[in-house]
Amino acid sequence: MAAAKKALQIRLPPLPSIKDVIRLYKLRALRELSQNFLMEPRLIDKIVRAAGNIENHVVCEVGPGPGGITRSIVHQAPRKLILIEKDRRFVPTLELVADACRNKIDVDIITGDILKTDMTQYIPSDAKVGWTDPPPPLHLIGNLPFSVSTILIIRWLEMISKQQGPWAFGRARMTLTFQKEVAERMAAPILNDQRCRLSVMCQTWCNVKYKFDISGQAFVPKPDVDVGVVTLTPHKTPIIKLPFKLVEKVVRQIFSMRRKYSIRGAQTLFPEDVREDMALRMYNMADIDPVTRPYQITNMEFARICEAYNEIIKKHPELESYDYRAPKNKPSYVAEEKNEDAYNEL
Repeated sequence: MAAAKKALQIRLPPLPSIKDVIRLYKLRALRELSQNFLMEPRLIDKIVRAAGNIENHVVCEVGPGPGGITRSIVHQAPRKLILIEKDRRFVPTLELVADACRNKIDVDIITGDILKTDMTQYIPSDAKVGWTDPPPPLHLIGNLPFSVSTILIIRWLEMISKQQGPWAFGRARMTLTFQKEVAERMAAPILNDQRCRLSVMCQTWCNVKYKFDISGQAFVPKPDVDVGVVTLTPHKTPIIKLPFKLVEKVVRQIFSMRRKYSIRGAQTLFPEDVREDMALRMYNMADIDPVTRPYQITNMEFARICEAYNEIIKKHPELESYDYRAPKNKPSYVAEEKNEDAYNEL
């Protein structure tokens, strides 16, 4: 009841609808920025509700565009709203919302690329909690452009692993949209057709929940695919307790040949002259059947493989710098494998 009363207190004064704003400011979605505007208020509210209670919390919205999700966030009465938008055309529409809730919600409008923006300077220091405490009153929400969504989540996972960026304040939660296929991969369990290295990386550091689909018909312009809404809450302790780059390297190589026996991909972690022996030693140490397919390996089994690889490079440090992807090391059959998994293209 208290939350409902607070929300009523900051209800926005009459503003042009998002459709009217787009028309008034002559805005159009730019294909080169992978922009798609979500116009349906019911679906916008559903995305924000998926984030849970954000009353009196700090919310960072990534890519607010004309401000549809922004308005829904404001109605939930956060204490502060940080808007990071690359496209300066949307600044006037976001300023409309900021002016409407002046003296009720602190709003920062940051014009910049989320891949290059340090949002921590805008987060109040009193939002910080301990890593093992319940998640802080800090949320990341965004209708992400398809062109940067996978790159961005991998970068954020690395920050989570190092407790940097927004995650220097604790286990900040995320509610994000992705291309449906990407969202399904993030949440895919073992034996699932969508299981890939993105699945393992996300699930190693976060509790991943696929919340619901949004039809592409709800967006303007209509994308060629549907959209999935995902929430991620960082684990108190990651499933694989090793450096991010090491884990990413091992998982990437094993999934580089996802339809073959997993040891085939694992062999590419090592130079050709020791490849078979080292990979078999690693699998024996991890107690993994070499003929297991990559999508059949559980997260805990990947943890054992990574730990075995870490032990090997401790004894043979010269192997750590080996990079199968370096041009001089690539045999001819790599080209046949490169389309096995879309994530491997990144």
